[in-house]
Amino acid sequence: MKTIQFSQWIAQLSILNPEQRDQLRSRLSGAGDLPLDVIKAPSRCPHCQSRERRSWGSSGDLPRYRCKACAKTSNALTSTPMARLRKRHRWQDYAEALTQSLSVRKAATHCGVSKNTAFLWRHRFLSRIADHQAQHASGIVEADETFFLESFKGQRDLPRPPRKRGGSAKRRGLSAEQIPVLVVRDRSGQQADFKLEKLDARHVGERLRPLVDADAILCTDSAGVYAHFAKAEGITHRPVNPSQKRRVDGAFHIQNVNAYDSRLKNWMMPFHGVATKYLTHYLGWRRLLERYKARLNPLICLGESLGYTNVQQLTET
Repeated sequence: MKTIQFSQWIAQLSILNPEQRDQLRSRLSGAGDLPLDVIKAPSRCPHCQSRERRSWGSSGDLPRYRCKACAKTSNALTSTPMARLRKRHRWQDYAEALTQSLSVRKAATHCGVSKNTAFLWRHRFLSRIADHQAQHASGIVEADETFFLESFKGQRDLPRPPRKRGGSAKRRGLSAEQIPVLVVRDRSGQQADFKLEKLDARHVGERLRPLVDADAILCTDSAGVYAHFAKAEGITHRPVNPSQKRRVDGAFHIQNVNAYDSRLKNWMMPFHGVATKYLTHYLGWRRLLERYKARLNPLICLGESLGYTNVQQLTET
């Protein structure tokens, strides 16, 4: 840049608003910048899935492409949950907030955005993460159900009187107020979980049938829905009955899945209840933390949010 142009640019700094000043400060320091190599250009047109594309300039520091088949333009964020999401220089900070399991307000403070923006970002970031789970479980497969209190958190028109900070159910034990979640985990660490409309043989079978391999050994409690599924599919079933103090039968038990249920419940407690319509997002969030453990970093979180399932190499950056 020439000296005259630079002087003119410096003279314009006084007219920047606070947000623009903050963004400029972050860019100059390099803090919070989103590495562009994390955002991968798709191999196909997101509109028509054609491979016939060519470069079409750039916008917002991202290359654009024009499809020869449908003549539509796109960039690497088109058709992702992050499309048209602003303040990209803050995304890495927000990904860090997710790795730390911060609440909406604490995440907003951490990133210097409003709580409404932090809430919007939470579910934009988690929508793709929620889809990343095991597609097959083999060997000894443990399955068990856990329950979460139905919540209409964030809604204005409630079908019942509001509860304070999560509250408690009106009835003891299982009822329509309890939302069942099926958790499946094999001994190699492959895991999947599903929010069920109802805990019955049909809904359990719909989830387990494509997931559990035919030669697997299914370990569950003594609930009849699992026995029905195993018999219908010809899968070896080894039930345990905790009520009779029979928690372990040699190598067959459901201790791993029960321990995960406990970690999941304890992790969700600081949120004081989560809206049922967003429950799958929180299940995916917890799976992300379990999948990477100490190796999880903001770049991996960003990669998963963008829909990339193979982002292990980002742990080295």
